Formats: sequence, C-alpha cells, structure tokens
Amino acid sequence: MRLIESILADAASITALRRDIHAHPELCFEEKRTSDVIAQALTDWGIPVHRGLGTTGVVGIIKNGTSDRAVGLRADIDALPMTERNTFAHASQHPGKMHACGHDGHTAMLLAAAKHLARHRNFDGTVYLIFQPAEEGGGGAREMIKDGLFNLFPMEAVFGAHNWPGLKVGQFTLKSGPCYASSNEFKITLRGKGAHGAMPHLGIDPVPAACQMVQAFQTIITRNKRPIDTGVISVTMIHTGEATNVIPESCVLEGTVRTFTTEVLDLIERRMQQIAEATAQAFECECEFKFKRNYPPTINHVAETEFARKVLSEVVGAENVIEFEPTMGAEDFSYYLLEKPGCYFMIGNGDGAHRIGGHGLGPCMLHNPSYDFNDDLIPLGATAWVRIAEAWLGATR
Repeated sequence: MRLIESILADAASITALRRDIHAHPELCFEEKRTSDVIAQALTDWGIPVHRGLGTTGVVGIIKNGTSDRAVGLRADIDALPMTERNTFAHASQHPGKMHACGHDGHTAMLLAAAKHLARHRNFDGTVYLIFQPAEEGGGGAREMIKDGLFNLFPMEAVFGAHNWPGLKVGQFTLKSGPCYASSNEFKITLRGKGAHGAMPHLGIDPVPAACQMVQAFQTIITRNKRPIDTGVISVTMIHTGEATNVIPESCVLEGTVRTFTTEVLDLIERRMQQIAEATAQAFECECEFKFKRNYPPTINHVAETEFARKVLSEVVGAENVIEFEPTMGAEDFSYYLLEKPGCYFMIGNGDGAHRIGGHGLGPCMLHNPSYDFNDDLIPLGATAWVRIAEAWLGATR
C-alpha cells in the first residue's frame, strides 16, 4: 500500500477523534455535537466551513490555484437507534444510540484527508468535503440537495465510500451500474369482523386473507417480473389478535421491497396493490394499501467508476480492487448520483480481529451491536480520498 506519510503521522490523533465521535452517537438530523466537532476541526486547519444544509450538514471548502474545476467527497455522520453491547472505553455513552455502521470512521477518514489537503494543496481547483447527516433512513443527501448543495457548491462529480466487513483491510470493491437497491416499504391493513374463535362463521377473519397475500406476493417475483430482473418482496411484520379465542377485527402486514430499477418497482407496487385488494375482496375484508418509496437505487456512473478504480489501484494495487457484488441494501448516496456523475465504493473493514477487549460476542458486521470501525482504515481511506481529489483536479507537482 502506498500511504501518505503525513496522514500516517496524524493517525493517532484522528483515531482519538473517531473514538470520541463513536462514544457520542447522534441520530438522524440530531447530529449537533458531531457537526460541531467536524466544523471545529476543519476551522482549526484553516478550512472554510458552511453549516446548516440538511439541518446538521457540514461542507468544508478547500481551494487552490485558479481552476474552476471542483469535486465532492462525502462522508455520512449519523448513528443508528440501537444499544451497543461493547464495553471498551469508547463505547456509546447514550443508550439506544450506536455507531454500528461505521459513519464515525467515514467521518474520520474524510477529516484526515481534509487536514492533508489543506496543508499541501497539491491540486488546482476546489475540493468540497460533504459531511452529511441522516443517511440511516432520513434521506440526508436528499435534504442537503434540497437546501442547495449543488447550487452553492457546483461540482463536476461526487464520490462516496463505505466500510465493508469481511473484505480484507487493504482492499477496495466497486462496480459501475447498480450497486445498491432502492428501499421501499409497504403497510396493508385488512379489516374484517371480530367474533368468537369457536364460531368463526359469525365473523370475517382477516388472518387467512393475510396468509394468502404473503404467499401470493412471491408470485410477482417468480411469475410477473422477468427472471433476469432483480427484486425482493419481504413481509417482515404481521400484527393481529389479542386472545387465542377471538377472531381479530383487523390484521396489518408490513415489509420492504427492493429493486435496482424504477420499472421493476412500478410493476411490483402495481401488482401488490392488485393482489392485496382482490384477495381482501375474496375474503370479504376491507383493504387499505400504502406503499412508500424511500431511497432510489444507487447507480454508479461508468466513467467515474473506472476513474476511481484506476486511482484506488495505484494506492493498493490492481489485484486489491475487486468487482463489487451488488447488494439489496440501500444507500442515500443514490440521490447525489441522480444529480451528478460519481461513484460509491467500499473499503475493507476486515473480519473483526481489530476489535479491542470489551467488544460484544456478536460478529463485527454492519448494524450489529458488537460492531466497531477498524481504525487501521483511517490512513488508507484518507489516502484514497486525497489521491481521488488530486487525480480529478490535476496534481500541481
């Protein structure tokens, strides 16, 4: 690996900052302390700061030379609403809140890069450092764009990265085209007529209708959607009943739908509603169908992905830049890619062996209460950010 010496020299101080952020997690649009820490660090390094986009977003601006060219680098800053099981010194001090996805580490990598870029400025143009709130379900990227991110800070392209447990430290993975799916949710309420469990003929039971729907929805995947198209329907919650001897009046089904294209999503939503309403009618129930589209699919642009692949290969070697296997998880970096060319890539977080004593018994996986970001990634991720910015804007020496 070809790591930047000044970033290696600052690794301990940036690690301490990362662990401070980890110990003080904040949820969607509540990241006031986190954004204060980020803004103060950038200011201390002589980097102008713009605050308030997306409520708690922070944008750092590093300029050099005379070029009008500009590139954006993004890190997410929010935590998850879950309780941490780790007991090491930097574990969450706020029950029910945890940096279980590594956004503290993403922030640290970009801060380390910012410090080096501000100190050396080996480029001609502008680097915009985007510290984004509310990735975990709040659509912070969308909100920053709505608040004028790309109008205030016109950039040619935008790049983002996420740590990836199970991928070796020193490796990156990326691909052009769809890499993360769209995220959507549904809620179906069936209303029947309550009755005694021993006299079901006197009521209208919504439970059999719900059971029929769960099975029928999968025929959308196997019989309506083209086999070569990707889609997932998961009914993850069924709520009904209060007693074993009572036919319930209502039943609620909820779940998620994931696709890589809007066309497949349109098909699934339409067919789900048809099946839900027709099934309810067949069972003499009333049906209320709600479908909410959250994040669009994350689709990397071809040219920018190949650019990132080349730069990352120069840092770790081409053999350590691997083709990414798309995931049906979702990521709101997708909103940036709808507006600007760019690429979202993954950086290996290792197998969990980096965790110090006091970690929980669970695996070191994303959204797991025993997760912790691997601080060995900070110099590597920061080096990657610096090289991407310098390559995009043209190194001056």
